[in-house]
Amino acid sequence: MTTKSAAAAARATVYGYPRQGQGRELKKAVEGYWKGRVDADALRATAAELRRTNWQQLAEAGIHEVPTGDFSYYDHVLDTSVMVGAIPERHRAAVERDALDGYFAMARGTQDVAPLEMTKWFDSNYHYLVPELGPDTVFTADSTKQVAELKEALALGLTARPVLVGPITYLLLAKPAPGVSADFDPLTLLDRLLPVYAEVLADLRAAGAEWVQLDEPALVQDRTPAELSAATRTYRDLGALPDRPMLLVASYFDRLGDALPVLAKAPVEGLALDFTGTAAANLDALATVGGLPGKRLVAGVVNGRNIWVNDLTKSLATLGTLLGLAERVDVAASCSLLHVPLDTATERDIEPQILRWLAFARQKTAEIVTLAKGLAQGTDTITAELAANRADLASRAGSPITRDPAVRARTAAVTEADARRAQPYDERTAVQRAHLGLPLLPTTTIGSFPQTGELRTARADLRAGRIGTAGYEERIKAEIQEVISFQEKTGLDVLVHGEPERNDMVQYFAERLTGYLATQHGWVQSYGTRYVRPPILAGDISRPEPMTVRWTTYAQSLTSRPVKGMLTGPVTMLAWSFVRDDQPFGDTARQVALALRDEVNDLEAAGTSVIQVDEPALRETLPLRAADHPAYLAWATEAFRLSTSGVRPDTQIHTHMCYAEFGDVVQAIDDLDADVISLEAARSHMQVARELAGHGYPREAGPGVYDIHSPRVPGIDEAAALLRKGLEAIPPERLWVNPDCGLKTRGWPETRVSLENLVAAARTVRRELTGS
Repeated sequence: MTTKSAAAAARATVYGYPRQGQGRELKKAVEGYWKGRVDADALRATAAELRRTNWQQLAEAGIHEVPTGDFSYYDHVLDTSVMVGAIPERHRAAVERDALDGYFAMARGTQDVAPLEMTKWFDSNYHYLVPELGPDTVFTADSTKQVAELKEALALGLTARPVLVGPITYLLLAKPAPGVSADFDPLTLLDRLLPVYAEVLADLRAAGAEWVQLDEPALVQDRTPAELSAATRTYRDLGALPDRPMLLVASYFDRLGDALPVLAKAPVEGLALDFTGTAAANLDALATVGGLPGKRLVAGVVNGRNIWVNDLTKSLATLGTLLGLAERVDVAASCSLLHVPLDTATERDIEPQILRWLAFARQKTAEIVTLAKGLAQGTDTITAELAANRADLASRAGSPITRDPAVRARTAAVTEADARRAQPYDERTAVQRAHLGLPLLPTTTIGSFPQTGELRTARADLRAGRIGTAGYEERIKAEIQEVISFQEKTGLDVLVHGEPERNDMVQYFAERLTGYLATQHGWVQSYGTRYVRPPILAGDISRPEPMTVRWTTYAQSLTSRPVKGMLTGPVTMLAWSFVRDDQPFGDTARQVALALRDEVNDLEAAGTSVIQVDEPALRETLPLRAADHPAYLAWATEAFRLSTSGVRPDTQIHTHMCYAEFGDVVQAIDDLDADVISLEAARSHMQVARELAGHGYPREAGPGVYDIHSPRVPGIDEAAALLRKGLEAIPPERLWVNPDCGLKTRGWPETRVSLENLVAAARTVRRELTGS
């Protein structure tokens, strides 16, 4: 191997691409299918056209090897469950009747059958459907989707590489199926699963695949010796298959650590590694293990999870070092481009110079191609691109947008006392109970109510100038009146105003804070057909004026019951934005926290007695390596407390978290010092309540009894049964009754019945406890 030959072989590739289409055509087609407006053939045709468009765009940009199999109607982990035949028993009849409807039943549930649990994909804001496995699980291969999509790409004359979730990651992401012992380890099924993967690989080879990528991001987490041994055995066995494609094992999101020597020694033809952020440590680690002699290295040097332009000179230096460590070095993003928007070219409202600081999927593709060209042909061939890149980086570094002296002075003056409530919880809770006068098992919702078509139309009309501000505000008032009236009639104890004025729980605030940029078309998939437009946190943060006080106060004027003020917490404001990468996250979080502190104090001054500061992203942003947890949790919990600690003892602070595994952060949840926390719990059958109890969590909690991510309407008995299960872990004087999450994505008919059932369930269990 020589450096020259490795450089000459350099090619450009990606691991995956945004699925939705330029105009979110996939979302519209899938939701049309659910509503009966689009038939299955039309849905499949839309999907095929989106795949073709993506592949052709990639090829025309200079990508030498396009990915296949990364496209999904809903979720790629669910696709993997279908591929290996891991269909839950309760869904088998639906799948056998109609494969497509059965697929969506697993994702969304039906009125009679619960869906698969949903949680976050590592430390991203993408949600996957959790496989349910048990000792009786029988795997069977079904490579129909994977083979068909490969053939589509090959028919276009493209070099294509199928991408599969690797067997180790698939099993490590799985949970025991309902009725299976909680201590069942899905990894014990590895010997049953590997022959199925072998069959799929053989099918792909027969269909024309030269390479297949097996994604193993779970190996960047801390893994036990037994798990590493399982990885060794997996790739020893798959590598020994007699008739298979060449195998590229991919990891991303962090450094590989102890798994790197395992994969480096495995009898596979290539590794794909992340070299961005903390994963830059893979460079030295790769040298330490002796590199990858005779193998292909796909180097992820372009950040696939953020939107700032790449430092091409720095990336070329990394690539130059890697040339001596592998037989062939190719260039890629650090992970699938699923996590970024599609194209900056559609953004008309961002100033052109600032827009040049940004790189969405199509721009990242161009960066990858430029780097591959420079690596293969020399930097003289990309002189113009390097000069333009240096100018863009300098423009951003020198912009006054990025630095506000007043914000920095205020942040520097923060003391430890600023992030602590003046009274301990035991004293506060007595005062709050006397002040609020709530019953046992108080009922509430998480914040948002359904965003109707009329609301969206009014918002669009306001933007387009078809109605004025006064007309729009009358519409918002009418919606708040309806929401308050419904909650009073239903019997909820702590009300919300429903957030009709808000487009998104992060974007709404970002548009009212300095330092943020908003996109018009920067859609990113969160789960299924749910897409969000993460704002861009570009500079120092401050709050010019109150953001929520007016509408919260108006709602409170309509009722004698307490109305919660609703805010998004500092960690989630970062996690669900594209955050500046030119200063530590903790510094940025403190700036956001101070802006939110001003809002919390203004809400209290306006008479709001209950204020909820949502932090659903606290767990999702937890670093993947345990060694990095303490530093993160220190600044994350401090930022929350800084937001909420300036209030009186009789003001009750709530927080909310959803769709993540909370066991690793129970101590951090305690450290937030919120008076009440509401959490997702319906799909996981109150697991989080047991985790809180095991920790000895001393405050009030509301584990959800209504799964709002499914169209199912829970019956009174079902909600009551979950509530009783919650009471096994949390005493009744500290237990709240609420849905899993906000109701924005649900329709009014199902919302009305579901909340009526929730209140009825709370009353039923309350009578059981009190005898009256």
